[in-house]
Amino acid sequence: MFLEKLFSHGKKEREVIQDISRHIELLSTACKTFRQGMEKRDRNLMQEVAALERYGDAVRREVISHIYDGAFLPYLRTDLCAFVEIVDHVFELLKDVATLYLHTPLPESVEKECRMVALLNQRISEMLLLTFQAMSKGEDLREKTLAVRIYEKKVDDIKYNLLVLLQAVPVDNFWRGRMLADFVSGLTRISDVIEDATDNLQIINLMTR
Repeated sequence: MFLEKLFSHGKKEREVIQDISRHIELLSTACKTFRQGMEKRDRNLMQEVAALERYGDAVRREVISHIYDGAFLPYLRTDLCAFVEIVDHVFELLKDVATLYLHTPLPESVEKECRMVALLNQRISEMLLLTFQAMSKGEDLREKTLAVRIYEKKVDDIKYNLLVLLQAVPVDNFWRGRMLADFVSGLTRISDVIEDATDNLQIINLMTR
């Protein structure tokens, strides 16, 4: 396949592909750490999410630097950078919701649903990595992108149920209510952005055929 041949030529290209894979692997680890932090109600795990985000940001800068240092043909560089920036946006969302979790007690009525969203976010991040690896080998992406869409649809369904549940939560402080709403909004937004990243991979895949 043309894409596999394209990625196999040149040390810079191989390094970029390895670093992008590492970037997504870190995201999957961060999603898993967040999910475990919720399940165990472990503040240390939630704080670890922020550390993983900082590490991911360092990898992002390295990838962008290598790309603009001459890796890949010019017509691919913009889309590859856009993909890396979208993944970085997921890191930022995850860090923000982890921080909110540390300061926002979750009502029992929404905690179970939020844990399910955290699990789905982990699964969709793992599927993003598999999709990128498949693209780098020139494989067909249809099944994997379909799986991403299925996960995202499941999160959407839970989100609407969460909105109904939140309406019944008594709020005695405006900022506490605002933080809870921001937590749910950010948590359910993660799958949307990962779906955007997958769409970007499809564009790159089509450009290299």
